[in-house]
Amino acid sequence: MSQRKKPEADLKTYYTVFLQIGLLITLVIFIIAVKVEFASSPPQEYTLQEQEVIEMEEIIRTEHIETPPPPPRPPVPVEVPDDEIIDDIDFQIDAELSLSGPLDLPPPPQQDEEPEEDFFVVVEQMPELIGGLQGLQDRIRYPEQARRAGIEGRVYVQFIVNERGEVEDPVVIRGIGGGCDEEAIRAVREAQFRPGLQRGRPVRVQYSLPIVFRLQN
Repeated sequence: MSQRKKPEADLKTYYTVFLQIGLLITLVIFIIAVKVEFASSPPQEYTLQEQEVIEMEEIIRTEHIETPPPPPRPPVPVEVPDDEIIDDIDFQIDAELSLSGPLDLPPPPQQDEEPEEDFFVVVEQMPELIGGLQGLQDRIRYPEQARRAGIEGRVYVQFIVNERGEVEDPVVIRGIGGGCDEEAIRAVREAQFRPGLQRGRPVRVQYSLPIVFRLQN
C-alpha cells in the first residue's frame, strides 16, 4: 500500500520562503556592519627618559723618578812641604842575562813523603800474649784515686809487638781516667809476646788489648 505525504510535511513548499528570509537577514547584517564605525583607542605616548651619561676620568700614569745618589765627596788634599827632598834610588843590577847558555832553574819543591809503615796489621800468625790475658790482669794494681771515685771500665791500649816479642809505643786509644790509663800502659809495657809470623819469619805487628778495671765488693 502506498502512503501519501501530507502537504504540511512537504519541505519543498517552504524552500523558497526560507531562502528569501536567509538572504534578507544576511543583507541586514552586512548593512549594519558597513554603517557601524569601530573607534579605536588613541595610541599611547611613550616618553623616553634620558640616559645618565657617565664620564670616565682619564687616569694619568705617573712615572717614578729615581733620584740619583749624591756624588762622592772629593778627597781632601794633603799638603806636602816644599822643602822636602826626595832622594833618587839607584837600582844596581849586576846579573847578566845570557840567552845562549843554559838557564839555572830553581830546584823543585820538596814533597813531604810520609814514612812507610814498617809494621803489619794482619799477619798469618798473630802475636800471642805469654801467660794469657788473665795473667796480665793479675798484674794490674787498681789505682787508689779510681778506687775512691768508684771508676770502673775498660782501657784499650794499642802498641807494636816487634820481632823479639817486646812491646813498643803503647798508646791509650780509649781510657776511663782516674789513673787507670797510666796503670794499663805500665802493665802492657811489662808484657811479653811470641812475635807474629809472616811467611815463617817474625815481623812487627800492630796489636791492641783491653785492660779491665772492676772493683770487688
